[in-house]
Amino acid sequence: MAKPEITKDILIEELVNNYPFSVRYLMEKGIRCIMCGEPIWGTLEEAAEEKGFTPEDIDSIVDEMKELSKNPQDKVQVEKKIDVKKMD
Repeated sequence: MAKPEITKDILIEELVNNYPFSVRYLMEKGIRCIMCGEPIWGTLEEAAEEKGFTPEDIDSIVDEMKELSKNPQDKVQVEKKIDVKKMD
């Protein structure tokens, strides 16, 4: 099954499940996407708006995440920084 495209309308749960690097990326932007080990509800756009991001900011976030998803080298480096399976 193909991964869903990263858009502002992607559900946080889909984003986290299909693009693990997104957890760290969003956390660095101040957008909480995991609470108590479970993805929060809603879309990427809704989560970003709650933190005060403008529509232009959200478009930039989507573009950056799309680029990260295409470059396995960057993705591997980001994923190595946080291993949620080891978090207790």
